[in-house]
Amino acid sequence: MNEFVVDLVVYLGDVITANNIATTNASVYWEMAISPTRERNIPWASVFGNHDDAPFEWPLDWFSQSNVPPLNCPSTISTSSVGEDDCSFKGTTRLELMSNEIDSNKLSFSRKGPRNLWPGVSNYVLNISSSNNSQRPVAYLYFLDSGGGSYPEVISNAQAKWFSRTSREINPDARVPEIVFWHIPSRAYQTVAASGKIGKPCVGSINEENVAPQEAEFGIMKALEERPSVQAVFVGHNHGLDWCCPSNDLWLCFARHTGYGGYGNWARGARVLEIKEDPFSLKSWITMEDGSTHSHVVLSS
Repeated sequence: MNEFVVDLVVYLGDVITANNIATTNASVYWEMAISPTRERNIPWASVFGNHDDAPFEWPLDWFSQSNVPPLNCPSTISTSSVGEDDCSFKGTTRLELMSNEIDSNKLSFSRKGPRNLWPGVSNYVLNISSSNNSQRPVAYLYFLDSGGGSYPEVISNAQAKWFSRTSREINPDARVPEIVFWHIPSRAYQTVAASGKIGKPCVGSINEENVAPQEAEFGIMKALEERPSVQAVFVGHNHGLDWCCPSNDLWLCFARHTGYGGYGNWARGARVLEIKEDPFSLKSWITMEDGSTHSHVVLSS
């Protein structure tokens, strides 16, 4: 973020690993993870990953010696009246994480999304306006909760219908480009990467690990393919992947693992998107912690 003029940061999930956090509220760790963006006064938007609200799992090695950490009970409860139900660890729900982020941060553009799409919480759309005319949209950014953690790793049929309905309402003639973000790749990503080899026009690290897709497909890819205005889908989840491949006039892209949650010791990085207007163009590349850049791709309408 120090090397670029950044207008918006998108957190694509697995910002924290809740299943390794022995506390009744993981929001404090979420706040720590997003603090570099907040400290630079940069607005951001979030979607959730499967690790962000995963149920806590006691590590076996904690019990090998006398080093089991004490359970942190809610501070608002008097110690004299704490009962077992009040003090036992219950995890932090997606709704609690999102509510805390929104209530605590004026720079957050994240939203809870329509209630009829819950338990998927982070379902919303942002309008990127022209720098010369705030009333003219340059692009619409869609954010979808792809599940995991507290419920199955899927984008529901209800979410797919919500995208189709919303995109038709706000962009009826499909003239404004649309970009979509979620955490767990659809099965289309697995189809694209089936060969295990990278070749043009694909770019990036397709051989670092296998694609771990959603558990089922309930219509979101069909909905995207029916929208000629959809330019690309950006996902997280696979922490070692940062590739982009075209599929049916739609770019499927992984963003490099940026958060502190998840698994493995992959080097952190970020996918940078540069949007230009009139004519619209979208440039994309990866920047790593060591300052190197790679995986460059140019999309245009």
